[in-house]
Amino acid sequence: MAFLPAERFILTILATLISLDALLLWWKDVGLDVPGYAALSACGVFLILLGQFYRRFRPNERIAVTATAAGLFVLFTIAGSIFNYLLLPIYFTPIDRTLIRLDGMLGYTWPDIVSWAAGRPVVGTALRIVYMSSLLQLLVVIVVLGFTDKTRTLHHFLLTGVMGALLAMIAWFFAPSIGPSAFYQIPQNVVDGMPLAVDNHYGAELSRALREGAVYLTPKNVLGLIAFPSFHMVMACMSVCFLARVRFLSVPACLLNAAMMPAILIHGGHHLIDLIGGAVTFAAAYGLSARLLKDVDRREAGRKAKLA
Repeated sequence: MAFLPAERFILTILATLISLDALLLWWKDVGLDVPGYAALSACGVFLILLGQFYRRFRPNERIAVTATAAGLFVLFTIAGSIFNYLLLPIYFTPIDRTLIRLDGMLGYTWPDIVSWAAGRPVVGTALRIVYMSSLLQLLVVIVVLGFTDKTRTLHHFLLTGVMGALLAMIAWFFAPSIGPSAFYQIPQNVVDGMPLAVDNHYGAELSRALREGAVYLTPKNVLGLIAFPSFHMVMACMSVCFLARVRFLSVPACLLNAAMMPAILIHGGHHLIDLIGGAVTFAAAYGLSARLLKDVDRREAGRKAKLA
């Protein structure tokens, strides 16, 4: 198969993560919904094969780069989700109560902002739609960058997402947190006024997962485990940063992701500090991925020099 240097590098990371998943599944004796995950993975594999077709047999590099990037994105999302669950049960004391205290010092509490949104159903519903748009936004970035021939920027985007996810999982492993939904009971009349993406039941399930760990993994009931740092915030920063390179999408991306911040707090069941942690994680991932890509280019140049 013909892959670009950055694609090979991301494939190496992906293969390593899949190997760790397999090892941990065996070691922890965790069951896996093989048909469910195979169906999702088939989408990623198909996209990568489609990229190969348009690179080797019907040359169209824009389609090849876009399809390959989308396939890598899908497969890493699946492997990363499994890996995150296999870090359960937690080994370190959760930091949620500390985060709640810090939020209080900043004048923020989750029940207050949820109650505020519930009193404005149109706003609350709109923010839920914004919250659910995160993954779609990332796919838009991939398509736009791929079809506008911004291959280098696209690979920087992909690697930033990979590094951001890995950094978030490492931080969460040593300082686990699941968000305020597990610590506050939202009144039923508030819940009825505005369906939450993360509600009291969701918080209870998160608490159980942290204590008991995973027994059987299936894509049918995946929970977002990480509160701090917020990976939704990482994704929002990625969308704004990389769509800013495309003139006609920069303003819409900024406006949409300005609304994403309250959406993350309300519907994601997050501490305010989680958003700050997510922004810092994005900045670290962005810088680290830029350096890694430079190293990949340097090694590729050295390899070509030896073959010349």
